[in-house]
Amino acid sequence: MKNDQIKRDAAVAGYFYPDNPEVLRTTVRQLMMEARTDAPVPKALIIPHAGYVYSGITAAIAYATLRPAADRIRHVVLLGPAHRVYTRGLALCHATHFSTPLGEVEVDREAVERLQALPQVNYSDAAHRDEHSLEVHLPFLQYLLGEFTLVPLVVGESSPQEVGEVLDLLWGDEETVIIISSDLSHFLDYETASRIDRETMQAIEQLQLEKIGSNQACGCMPVRGLLHIARQRGMSTRVLDYRNSGDTAGNRDRVVGYGAVSFYQN
Repeated sequence: MKNDQIKRDAAVAGYFYPDNPEVLRTTVRQLMMEARTDAPVPKALIIPHAGYVYSGITAAIAYATLRPAADRIRHVVLLGPAHRVYTRGLALCHATHFSTPLGEVEVDREAVERLQALPQVNYSDAAHRDEHSLEVHLPFLQYLLGEFTLVPLVVGESSPQEVGEVLDLLWGDEETVIIISSDLSHFLDYETASRIDRETMQAIEQLQLEKIGSNQACGCMPVRGLLHIARQRGMSTRVLDYRNSGDTAGNRDRVVGYGAVSFYQN
């Protein structure tokens, strides 16, 4: 690293996903090979952020929609919820690069500078330091896109309008994709979770942001922000996948829900 570069080290490698580069690359490759979708390339996606053994296939199905555009997507706007540190508004960090076992991803400094004009955007290295909601997406993006720049935002207490204003500023053209990181319900029994999550997925599909709270999605703040701007822009949606940890690698007494939804400009 150059002297003017600041690295945000991987915090959950070896926990949420493999820390060995070859094992990680093989894991992501296998998930992407298993992923099947006929959905067109979206402008934005909602994708879960659990350990790969739990939500990796749902994430892979979402990322598979970007395969046809992998050679043109050069900018990723990535928003995820704050799990560990209370955050007001949307938090950047001072890192110039985010590191995973697959290498380093450069932060889009020009976009970050533009964001500093918004009062709801602040800096919190603490909010980013141990946060997994952004990090778990990076190996998928590195495998799929190769070189790209990143705008990483941890979203805390904020309104749909505040998040929507940030997304609007960063919207960009076909070289930019927006990723919203969120799981669905947490620690309910399998049947209850399945019912609640299906209702949540329907609300997302219909852009009914008023029906999305913290009991429906841990990333409700960034999800509502995307739904707000999607409603303003008249976007269409498509549910790509739904399952929960009881379908993948956990028992069915206390499950976490995972859904993937794509958003299209009309």
